[in-house]
Amino acid sequence: MNELVPLVYDDLHRLAQRRMTLEREDNTLQTTALVHEAYMRLVDSKQATCKDRAHFFAICARLMRQILVDAARSRRALKRGADLRAVELDEAMTALAQPAADLISLDDALNALTLFDARKGQVVEMRIFGGLSVEETAGVLHISSDTVTRDMHIATAWLRRELGRESGHGA
Repeated sequence: MNELVPLVYDDLHRLAQRRMTLEREDNTLQTTALVHEAYMRLVDSKQATCKDRAHFFAICARLMRQILVDAARSRRALKRGADLRAVELDEAMTALAQPAADLISLDDALNALTLFDARKGQVVEMRIFGGLSVEETAGVLHISSDTVTRDMHIATAWLRRELGRESGHGA
């Protein structure tokens, strides 16, 4: 792990920077701190065995998601329900002109999706939080690129429906 991280640090930093753009403007967690926290959790976890580059980034995506959601939950608890800045799911979601969802709501919906269909939840996490390409996601999950694309379309619709219900706009 100590040999791997210096080789991928710049990629991890770019990934963290993309995720941080979705955060509130008054967020105190900095990009470098997010990378370092993900690294510390990775080193401390049993998940530290990586099969390849894509698998490593999939694990980092999950860790960064957990860190950001933990920080958002902590802020919400401190402010006792104060409004959180809305964030957009990803460029793929933006293209479909869906209203933004806050990170905690997205995490809750993604957890529900994962309970319903674990693979679709993994696809969303790797694509949105991990920044993995369709091909990299397919490689990590040992499925075809077409399956990743289909899963992402279905998952996107499912998440929109769930987030719409939560906001009171869905069926």
